[in-house]
Amino acid sequence: SYGQNALAHSLEVAHLAGIMAAEMGLDELKARRAGLLHDIGKAVDHQVEGPHAKIGADLAKRYGEAPDIVNSIAAHHEDEEPQTIYAVLVAAADAVSASRPGARRESLDAYVKRLEKLEEVAKSFSGVSKAFAIQAGREVRVAVSPSVTDDGAMQKLAYDIARKIEEEMRYPGQIKVTLLKETRAVEYAK
Repeated sequence: SYGQNALAHSLEVAHLAGIMAAEMGLDELKARRAGLLHDIGKAVDHQVEGPHAKIGADLAKRYGEAPDIVNSIAAHHEDEEPQTIYAVLVAAADAVSASRPGARRESLDAYVKRLEKLEEVAKSFSGVSKAFAIQAGREVRVAVSPSVTDDGAMQKLAYDIARKIEEEMRYPGQIKVTLLKETRAVEYAK
């Protein structure tokens, strides 16, 4: 739903989830409610730490939503296992809404610049040899030079890169920072 109007996206997810539920002989209103509330965590994710799906599920639970609705919110990005068919319907409706042509306003140019900035931030650290933004910018894979010797240094570097991304960039959801270090030993048998 990144780049989409949040209300329009949530209404569309509610509509799609309701249609799918009706086709399957399920409770259409329950599916619509779950779809409407699936991104509610985005309303407060700037105040609370964590992924919006978990924040939204916690919020819904606190305000007495049914367990089916809470699970639909929590599971729509696979942060949690779907426990009911409604959670599966909401995840499917969310994916359809987000991927339909014209759903996202972000231009190709802005998208490419965001990915380049992500790689640039990672490469700004000493010991980083290469960085690749993957998964549409939801993850950055960072190749670390052999000079970064121990696991503690790798963990600290991953943490530092993640914090710098948080400070310098604006992005939807969360970005996974994965560090990779390769050591090769080559010998020839003659």
